Amino acid sequence: MGSLMPAWLMPVAASTQAAKVDRIFIGLTLVSAAIVLLVVGLVVTFAIRFRRGSNADRGPLPEVVSREFEIGWTAATLFVFVFIFWWAASAEIGAFSPPKDALEVHVVGKQWMWKTQASNGAREINELHVPVGVPVRLVLTSQDVIHSFYIPAFRLKRDAVPDQTTEAWFQATKTGTFQLMCTEYCGTDHARMLGRVIVMEPQDYAAWLSAQPEGDDLAHQGERLFSEKGCSGCHAPGSTVHAPNLAGIWGQAVQLDGGKLATVDAAYVRDSILQPKRDVVAGYAPVMPSYEGLLSDGEIQELTAYIRSLGAGPREVRTPGVPPLSSRVPGAQSERSPAMVPGAPVADTPSPAGPVVRP
Repeated sequence: MGSLMPAWLMPVAASTQAAKVDRIFIGLTLVSAAIVLLVVGLVVTFAIRFRRGSNADRGPLPEVVSREFEIGWTAATLFVFVFIFWWAASAEIGAFSPPKDALEVHVVGKQWMWKTQASNGAREINELHVPVGVPVRLVLTSQDVIHSFYIPAFRLKRDAVPDQTTEAWFQATKTGTFQLMCTEYCGTDHARMLGRVIVMEPQDYAAWLSAQPEGDDLAHQGERLFSEKGCSGCHAPGSTVHAPNLAGIWGQAVQLDGGKLATVDAAYVRDSILQPKRDVVAGYAPVMPSYEGLLSDGEIQELTAYIRSLGAGPREVRTPGVPPLSSRVPGAQSERSPAMVPGAPVADTPSPAGPVVRP
């Protein structure tokens, strides 16, 4: 790919998705160039051949030739359009389907910084450390206005929207430091909303992770929040309030009032927390209050991680904390190194991103 496109025209390609995007870009450029050359060539040829005073035959074409030519041109154009649509759509659909074993990272956009937190609790501001060759799934939201998470070297761009979650994923193919920026105008310091993605060898990433202060991962933070906010008073096993049991519902289809079905995913959990009376599970009264304005986007992500950690499939009665939660992070909790102790003060101010070093 590098031999087809000069380095000054395209940023370095450092992910599996980047190669697909570059192939589509080059293909569209070549097809467009071929069509332009064909049209310009025909215009010049006809201008010369049928110029004023020439002896060219200006009579009508035979009906058979005219009809076959029109059918052939239309069919060829339709075929090219369908092929390009299939080619680009297949690559774009793949960008929305992360592997099941992908490393999960939660991203919150805020004027004017990016806050990231891995599923094991590691937190960063305007930086994201990831291992090379490992798929990474991003769960994005915004704390204030619409932002757009963009990594040029990965050909990755996804909006972070307030009160919604969006997803994207990538798999880095090169180590190094790559630029991260916001490409949706978000206010006065939009141009300064910059950061870095540091791609490391797996062993270097493990060493970096082990050097971080210890704390709880997202699922354990969500479990604690589940009790602090009173959720366990209704949804815990043995509760006197008639409310749905959350154990084992992740990824399952639930029946709603009115006969509709809904899949329990991050969007459904978020809507159920902020707008609980919109999609009420069949057989339950709409008595849950809205937590809009009472929970931050980060806390909603923690609760979502906790509900997901309860698993999918057959529902089991579970006492909070027993057995230990599964957060899809290798090793026992004592072997992991999340970013900081919950409740510790956080310097919630953006730090300079520093220069971008291309490998």
